[in-house]
Amino acid sequence: MPFGYHGCYLRIDVSQGSVVGDPAGGRVKQQLVPLADTVLRQFIGGSGLGVRLLLDEGCAHLDALDPRAPLIFAFSPLVGSPLTTTAKFAVVSKSPLTDRINDSLASSGFAIAGKSCGCDAIVIVGRAPELSVLIVDDGEVRVESAADCAGMTCQATDTQLRARLGTNFRIATIGPAGELGVRYATVSHDGRHAGRGGSGAVMGAKNIKAIAVRGTKRPEWAHPRELIAISKDLSRRSFGPATAKYRELGTATNMLTFNRFGALPTRNFQSGTFEEAAHLSPEEMSTTRSKTRDSCVTCTIGCEHIYGVGNDTVRVEYESLFALGSLCGVGDADVVLRASQRCDELGLDTISTGGTIAFAMECVERGWLDAPWLTFGSGGALLRAIDEIGSRRGLGHLLADGSRAAAHAIGQNSIAIAPQIKGLEMPGYEPRALQTMALGLAVGARGADHNRSGAYEVDFSDKVDRRHATLDSVRHAIDTEDRAALMDSLIVCKFLRGVFEDFHGETAAMLRSVTGWEVTADELRETAVRIVAAKREFNLLAGWTPDEDTLPERFFDSPLPNDARAHLSRERLDALVVEYRRQRGW
Repeated sequence: MPFGYHGCYLRIDVSQGSVVGDPAGGRVKQQLVPLADTVLRQFIGGSGLGVRLLLDEGCAHLDALDPRAPLIFAFSPLVGSPLTTTAKFAVVSKSPLTDRINDSLASSGFAIAGKSCGCDAIVIVGRAPELSVLIVDDGEVRVESAADCAGMTCQATDTQLRARLGTNFRIATIGPAGELGVRYATVSHDGRHAGRGGSGAVMGAKNIKAIAVRGTKRPEWAHPRELIAISKDLSRRSFGPATAKYRELGTATNMLTFNRFGALPTRNFQSGTFEEAAHLSPEEMSTTRSKTRDSCVTCTIGCEHIYGVGNDTVRVEYESLFALGSLCGVGDADVVLRASQRCDELGLDTISTGGTIAFAMECVERGWLDAPWLTFGSGGALLRAIDEIGSRRGLGHLLADGSRAAAHAIGQNSIAIAPQIKGLEMPGYEPRALQTMALGLAVGARGADHNRSGAYEVDFSDKVDRRHATLDSVRHAIDTEDRAALMDSLIVCKFLRGVFEDFHGETAAMLRSVTGWEVTADELRETAVRIVAAKREFNLLAGWTPDEDTLPERFFDSPLPNDARAHLSRERLDALVVEYRRQRGW
C-alpha cells in the first residue's frame, strides 16, 4: 500500500440494522473493502476515485434516489498533509437532477476527520428506517435517530448534533430541501456546500440527516522533508498576485468584469449586461455593510468574504450574486444577500435555485405560467419562491425539480429558454460572449459546469477570439477540463491554478512526496484523461446520447442584444463538439 492512503474504503448499508434513540445508537452493516494500489494510482482520490467506485457499484441504471444507489464521500492522499488548500472532499453519486454523473466538492474539517476514520472513501447505500444521523467514530459505525433535527436548517442541525455528540466531531448535513427531495439540494459542512447536482437529495433519500465523523488514524507520508519544503514554497507563492483578487474582493469581483464584457447573464439570459450590477459588486457592498474574511481549513489564500445581512452574516460568491441577482433582475443587494443566506439555511444550490426561478419569471412574463406575483426585479417574489422551493409548497412543487422538469410540465416549447444543459442549470457565463466556454458547458459530463471546465479562462486570454470560437479553441477547452479533473482528484483548490508555473510537474512532485510513487508529469496527464473518460463511461451506462451535448435553443436564435458580434450558430457549436470528440478519441 502506498503512503498517504489507508488502502480501503468503508461501505455502509444503512438499511441493514437498527436505529435507536439512545446514545449507544444502532449498529448497521459495514465492510472495509480493500483498494488495489493500481486503482489508487490510476484514479488518485476525490472525484477520480469516487467515479471509479461508482462504476464498480454497477448502479448507473438505477434511479438516483433508489436506496440501492450509492452516495460516496471520497478523500485524497493529500488530505491531512501540510499542502495548502487540500482539506477537501468529493461527494459523488448519480444526480437526481440530471440522471448523469455528479461530483461536488466541499472544504474544511470533514475531509480530515473523515480520512482519519481509517478509509479513503465512505460509500453509503440503503435507506435508514427513520431519519437518522450516521456516525463514523474512528472506523466504528452506528446510527442514531435524528427525529429531533427534522426540518432543521443545516446550521441548526450542526449545532444540535455537536451538542449531543461532542465538538470534536465534524458533521455534514442536509437542510429541509434535502429531506424533501429537492433535486438540487446540497450537502453542507461548516457553512460550505457540496452544492451542484442534488447530492443532498440523494442523502435525504437514504433518510440520513447528517454524517458525523472523527478519527485518529492518519497515514504516513513517504518523504516528509520534501513534502514540508514543497508545502512552504506553495504557501508562500499562494500569497502572490495570482490570488490577489480572491483575497481582496473574492470571486464577487467578477460581477463588474463580466458586466463590462457583456457576459453577465441577466433576466434568464435575455441580456449580457445588468444596469444594477454595481449595486451587487463587492466594491459597493463593502462600503455599506460589515465584512470579514475567512479561510477554509489549511488554506492560505483566504478567499471567503463574509458580509453582514441583518443580524447575521453570509458568505458571498459571484455565482450566488449572479444567480439570485442579475439572472432574476434583482439589484437590491440586501435582498440578494438574504436570498443567498436562505439557500444556505435550506440547503439549496444557489445556481440551480436562481436559474429555475429566473426561468419561471420569464414563463410568467410570456404568459405560459400563472403566477403573476413572480416577476423579474421583485425581491419579495425571489424570497417567496426560495421558501416555496425549500418546503415544496405552492409553486415550489413545480420548481423543486429544476428548470428542465418544469419546462416539460409547462410545455409551450419552454425548454428552449430553460437555462440548463443535461438538466443542470447554467452558471454565470454568457455562452454567446464566451464561446470556448460554450463548448465546455455543452460537453460537460455533469452538465452546465464552470468547475469542471475552465474554458472561460481561455476566452479571457489572447489565445482565442471569445466571440468566435474556431476548431483551434477545442484543444484549449480539453486542456482546462483535464486540468480540472486532476485538481478535483488530488484534491487542490482551483484558485491555485495561476500559482503553478509547471502544473503537472509540480503536482507530480507533491504526489510523489506523499505517496512515494515515482509519478511523472506525463503520467498525470494520462490520469486526467482516464478520469474524464470514466465519467463519460458512467454517463453512457446511464443512457447518455450525443444530442445532449448542446445548448438551449435560445442561444442559437439571435446575438446578444447589447453585442451583435456575440452570435453563436448551432452549426458552429456542433462543429466544435464533433472536433472535441475527435480529439478525445470518442
